[in-house]
Amino acid sequence: MNDHIKGKLSSIPTSPGIYFYKDKRNQIIYIGKAKSLRNRVRSYFTSTHKKDAKTQVLVRNIVDIDYLVVRSETEALLTESNLIKQHRPRYNVFLKDDKTFPYIRITNEDYPKIEIIRMKNLQQDEHTYFGPYTDIRYLRKVMKSIHKIFPETNETLTHLKIADVVSIDDYQEVIKKIILFLKGRSNEVRDAIKYKMNQLSKDMEYEEAAKYRDQLEAVENFMLNEKKITHDFMDRDIICISAEGSIGVSMLIRIRNGHLIGRNRFNMSVNDDSDIIGITESFIKQHYSSTMDYPKEILLDIDLNERGNLEDWLSGLKTSSLKILNPQRGEKFQLVKMCRRNADLQLKDQVSKKIKRKEVVSKTIESLQRDLDMQAPPRRIEAFDNSNIQGKHPVAGMVCFIDGKPRKGEYRKFNIKTVDGVDDFASMKEVVFRKYKRALDESTTLPDLILIDGGKGQLSAAKSALDALGFNYIPIIGLAKKLEEVFKPGLSEAQNIPKTSPGLFLLRKIRDEVHRFAISFHRSKRDKSMISSIFEDIKGVGKVKIKKLWTEFESLEQISKTNPEKIMESLKVSRDIAKEIIKKSIK
Repeated sequence: MNDHIKGKLSSIPTSPGIYFYKDKRNQIIYIGKAKSLRNRVRSYFTSTHKKDAKTQVLVRNIVDIDYLVVRSETEALLTESNLIKQHRPRYNVFLKDDKTFPYIRITNEDYPKIEIIRMKNLQQDEHTYFGPYTDIRYLRKVMKSIHKIFPETNETLTHLKIADVVSIDDYQEVIKKIILFLKGRSNEVRDAIKYKMNQLSKDMEYEEAAKYRDQLEAVENFMLNEKKITHDFMDRDIICISAEGSIGVSMLIRIRNGHLIGRNRFNMSVNDDSDIIGITESFIKQHYSSTMDYPKEILLDIDLNERGNLEDWLSGLKTSSLKILNPQRGEKFQLVKMCRRNADLQLKDQVSKKIKRKEVVSKTIESLQRDLDMQAPPRRIEAFDNSNIQGKHPVAGMVCFIDGKPRKGEYRKFNIKTVDGVDDFASMKEVVFRKYKRALDESTTLPDLILIDGGKGQLSAAKSALDALGFNYIPIIGLAKKLEEVFKPGLSEAQNIPKTSPGLFLLRKIRDEVHRFAISFHRSKRDKSMISSIFEDIKGVGKVKIKKLWTEFESLEQISKTNPEKIMESLKVSRDIAKEIIKKSIK
């Protein structure tokens, strides 16, 4: 333990909060929560030889500690979950595929739209959301059923005048039925439609009654596929998690009104496959902070250490009581057994797919090794490309592929600093030198192969940068755009690689990705430069605030869709200025 950490340990408060562990690159490698920050953080550094292997590796990599004090343990739960999603630390458990989960959104308008959207982090606003859905086929089936049962919501039909435009009040009644339908209350929707159909028949309004008959048939057809699996009508979620190595699978079965309405699989990245309790607690925090669909009970096949805190937090989100149970007998126990079987089968499938992918990847890497006559297989490949238009906004990008797959967390962007005008060779030399000078200073992992998007000129410039740093032993090649030829330093002729070689296909894939990445960065920088002038004439908004604006938002569209409070908080400006910024972004 270094002196810096010793000093930090003595100054950490006993309040509840979030703690951050950082490595030598100042990157967050672990985020945790604690009832007492001081006690929890200190526990990592006492009797370390008795800790499990994962914790020992984590502690060895801790170079700095930071923390955030919060008001309560419940607040710490939500804050921890949000921060893990944002930073995705190496030693935390997190959902692998939660970047853009699909949801059903019902907009807050006089005539609300029912639409499928994808969101990274669901945040409460004036709209109503259902999801996330991991089974896309089931999601589209639900949407198709909604439009069939409630044709008033089908914009295509109303536009073509196949369906009549209804009044606002009637439409809002339809929306209430759709919300019941999405909550699994199909029987209530069916009963309401049946009652209306019978009333119209009694009044001899047979044409209108026929419309409700068709809706009734559609809802009953949908209900045939909703299996009733409990004798009561309780809303429940059943969660079981299986893990092997770094692969985790969470199976979530959703029961609403006694009917099975959803079976969702979530892939997870785990560090300790034996810590199922910790993985389950992490999943519950991350999943329920990304949904607005809460059951009355969550059934598990394990006991949780944080059950009480999680129940309090979830009950607060639901604004009514929510219980976490581990049933040992009866109907609930059988439901959990069913979920466990599904989780184990899904894990087996994921592990099998990973093994097959590795076999394919290894053949591709072996092919590339033969093609380039390399002594070691090029498992880690880093590629570079420049991008500029007539010397303006010159940038470069670097991508990293490991075992044939992109490692996006290790992609890097570069602003060209030392080159004036258009000079691709000098720009390439600069970024390669900067990248590997930092690698030398920080002792980070070096690539097995460097790929330059360009011909002999760019390759020679990059090679001179490596030689200056003493990295002349790292294999480096250039892939020329026109004829897809591969060049090695010092050789005038291109390498004789078959055009059908899997290794060459991989090089093209990496080259295309670094080209896309560099171009995207260049366009973003150019667009921000052009658009910044839009805001400069707003009194109270200078260059510093404009720069801050672009660190918070990625596009004009994103700014236009935000609320004034978000801009007021980010830029520390008045409501009038925030509204003016939003107004300018819409134009």
